[in-house]
Amino acid sequence: MDTVMNTAVQQANAFTISIWYLIGAALVFFMQCGFAMVETGFTRAKNAGNIIMKNLMDFCIGTVMFIFLGFGLMMSENYLFGIIGVPDLQIFTDFNNFPWSSFVFNLVFCATAATIVSGAMAERTKFISYCIYSGLISLVVYPIEAGWVWNSNGWLAQLGFVDFAGSACIHTVGGISALIGAAMVGPRIGKYSKSGKPRAIPGHSLTLGALGVFILWFGWYGFNGAAATDVTQLAQIFATTTVAPAIATCATMIYTWIKNGKPDVSMSLNGSLAGLVAITAGCHTVDILGSLIIGIVAGIIVVIAVEFVDSKLKVDDPVGAVAVHMCNGIWGTLAVGIFSKDEATLGLLYGGGFTQLGKQALGILCIGAYTAALMSVIFLVLKKTIGLRASRDEEVRGLDLTEHGLASSYADFMPVPQILTGKTEEKGSVSPEKAVEVNLLTPIEKKTDDTRPKLTNISIVTKQSKFTELNTALTAIGITGMTVTQVLGCGTQKGSSEYYRGVEVEMNLLPKIRIDIVVSKVPVKKVVDTAVKTLYTGHIGDGKIFIYDVEDVVKIRTGETGFDALQDSK
Repeated sequence: MDTVMNTAVQQANAFTISIWYLIGAALVFFMQCGFAMVETGFTRAKNAGNIIMKNLMDFCIGTVMFIFLGFGLMMSENYLFGIIGVPDLQIFTDFNNFPWSSFVFNLVFCATAATIVSGAMAERTKFISYCIYSGLISLVVYPIEAGWVWNSNGWLAQLGFVDFAGSACIHTVGGISALIGAAMVGPRIGKYSKSGKPRAIPGHSLTLGALGVFILWFGWYGFNGAAATDVTQLAQIFATTTVAPAIATCATMIYTWIKNGKPDVSMSLNGSLAGLVAITAGCHTVDILGSLIIGIVAGIIVVIAVEFVDSKLKVDDPVGAVAVHMCNGIWGTLAVGIFSKDEATLGLLYGGGFTQLGKQALGILCIGAYTAALMSVIFLVLKKTIGLRASRDEEVRGLDLTEHGLASSYADFMPVPQILTGKTEEKGSVSPEKAVEVNLLTPIEKKTDDTRPKLTNISIVTKQSKFTELNTALTAIGITGMTVTQVLGCGTQKGSSEYYRGVEVEMNLLPKIRIDIVVSKVPVKKVVDTAVKTLYTGHIGDGKIFIYDVEDVVKIRTGETGFDALQDSK
């Protein structure tokens, strides 16, 4: 009876572990959404659709490549010289006995490595060239180096190299590929001045960027935790996967606050990702103290690396992929040899000497060298054949329009067909033939003795936060109509001195509102005096008021013109 019970318990535990294994794979798949949102938010709106399409195709193309060759190379039992595996064609012939859970799990990790490059090469890379790159990294680059580590027959696995969830196999590989690709495709138009000074090109939506980071952090619990062998280890992984990015974000915030005078939002988001990347290799063997130190270092590395890549290497990386993934992937891999508390892989700080650190250094060096060599060849061949970079006109107009035919990734740009019911006029409407005839005041000439009421347009540009107060004040003096527009702008001061990702913004366009009012009955001076009294704070940025003469006004519904068109009549 006891034997039967023990067998049943073991089977139940095995089933539970398998279920969590696949749930973890689903969480890692959801990280594709996180990468898409981060990259979209950190770049300009005219390329949002292109970014989304690349992240989508990373997974879809990668799946096809992984089925045909990648998985066989990675997990083959017959590794030749411990370097390259023999593809296993069982995937096509034996569905019931094939390790599908392992296939799906390794596939989603492969897609993660591929998608890292998208953000670094964003806004100027040909879509067809990117698709070819994506297929090749999933076909031969990732499977071979990952097989060295995660296949029990791989030479790094037998050596004792540790990379539990991919600081080296995924993030360093993706980061090195991103660096090579971004360098070969060249910087975006306008990124650098003639003297080589970098210019800030802010992304269009930090909201999307932040959403992407939160999604990635959530998915990372599966990324790091899915391979856990028991509940105790899973709890430890969840703890280190929480602490490291949290302290890394704090370190980044404080560092940029001291350096630039204000905490940098986009860099702090990168700090969270840097901490996650750095803890990935040793999330199962380090304690909370170790994860704190790893996170602090990661949070500072990411800021220094972003500015170094941007200002010194002159490599345009819009999302900081090189700093987040390559630099902190290397740091996280080496950190195992310093902070590991596992007896089999004891780190330097816990009496293990330099043995494990040496293994980690050798592993990251070999993985980096292999990736750099192969990806350099791939990108160079693409550049010399079909080309890597979109044309200047395509880049200026945006890849959404030129590569995918999208007028906008945000507007409702698709025409909606009207269903003809035989009755096309709404209640109270008239056909175009019945529209009121308009008699403009012609010819319009300026005369000193003109007896017509004068029409004046008053355009007020001010802070968005002042609108409610201004609207109330204008309504009180009889203003019944206005047009309000959200705009970006600055005065002669070019906005206050600010920094975006460590680069000073040369002209800081601040969010403003513009209120346009056409008056005739209400005196212009009264409107101006009211606006000045309401908006005045005495500080730079209160705004300006522009006054123009208006030739005429036409009310479309009634055909009234001039003074009559401005009246609030029914």
